Amino acid sequence: MQRVVFSPSRPATASDTVVFTSLPPLALYVHVPWCLRKCPYCDFNSHEAKGDIPERAYVDALIADLEAALPAVWGRRVHAIFFGGGTPSLLSAEALDRLLAAIRARLPLEPDAEVTLEANPGTAEQGKFRGFRDAGVNRLSLGIQSFDDAKLRALGRVHGADEAHRAAELAVTTFGNVNLDLMYALPGQSLEQALADLRAALGHAPTHVSAYHLTIEPNTAFAHAPPALPADDEAADMQEAVEATLANAGFGHYETSAFSRPGLECRHNLNYWRFGDYLGIGAGAHAKISFSDRVVREARHRAPRAYLDRIAAGDAVQERRTIGAVDLPGEFAMNALRLTAGVERALFAERTGLSPGVIAGAMERATQGGLLERDPLRLTPTRLGQRFLNDLVALFLAPRATPEGRGF
Repeated sequence: MQRVVFSPSRPATASDTVVFTSLPPLALYVHVPWCLRKCPYCDFNSHEAKGDIPERAYVDALIADLEAALPAVWGRRVHAIFFGGGTPSLLSAEALDRLLAAIRARLPLEPDAEVTLEANPGTAEQGKFRGFRDAGVNRLSLGIQSFDDAKLRALGRVHGADEAHRAAELAVTTFGNVNLDLMYALPGQSLEQALADLRAALGHAPTHVSAYHLTIEPNTAFAHAPPALPADDEAADMQEAVEATLANAGFGHYETSAFSRPGLECRHNLNYWRFGDYLGIGAGAHAKISFSDRVVREARHRAPRAYLDRIAAGDAVQERRTIGAVDLPGEFAMNALRLTAGVERALFAERTGLSPGVIAGAMERATQGGLLERDPLRLTPTRLGQRFLNDLVALFLAPRATPEGRGF
């Protein structure tokens, strides 16, 4: 339980003090920044590998990064680890095994901790996948995007449809607990083509599907030379059809773009959406760590070479800032309101240290606007609120804040 002295029903101000008496759950994110090729739609911190990646040096740097960060999380247990990128499956199974062993030696893990590895079909090999599993990976997230050769070429992917099918089959056979990443509203895509991709994915019996609407992000190749995309109404039809098809197949729609079999939601991502803490190591990794009197965000140096150099110099953190009380409500809303079932109202106080009164006005405006359910126990977006999530979140933001973030 957290406490902070506030007058009821007033927004937080910069002078308010946050006090935590217990801390949120903790997860670990590990970033591997290299890809075989930079996709034209991608705005993540990924860099095209020029030959072999510096695997040993990078794993050494990750271990040093973790050791330097330990005082901030000392004694706290980790319930989920996520290897993201980039393409973490470019690492050898031996390197991942060494890294996981180093993590276990330095952080107490829950016995049933979820350990997710992102992989691309172009790196799928039976022996390598078995090595990842033997090292401790118990959940694989496979970046399929499409099972259509023409659409894969339009997206700049390095794999083809046959590779996508083989990789999906190998992933499910090896790990069981598998997420397949798909995109819809692709260049030149029809509704039937989008559903064909989804049916192909379901044919491999994954436990989780992430279905993303392709968006054109700033500072990407697509932003400089935008492809012709389906009209907004066509894209909306695709979204509704995707959601209905997955519901009929027994998948729960628990987050904006995430669908899972019952009980197999991604625990690492749920930790983000429920405003838990996460330590981030690796080039460009972000972290959110709560202390007894503040919440701190960190960002590592983005460029792999700069990250390695800064590790050698003793500090990989490029930016460190405390989230002020005035910004915590907006940051909480940007995460929690992505969940279709919302969160318990009590979670706001538990994860921010603020009185529920500071968001009373925002909740009332959202409810009157039809974006939030009128529920005394939960903060739950309505169907309209899910469709217009940015408008809903904006009601909780401090006047000078702007929405930011990335989907999982």
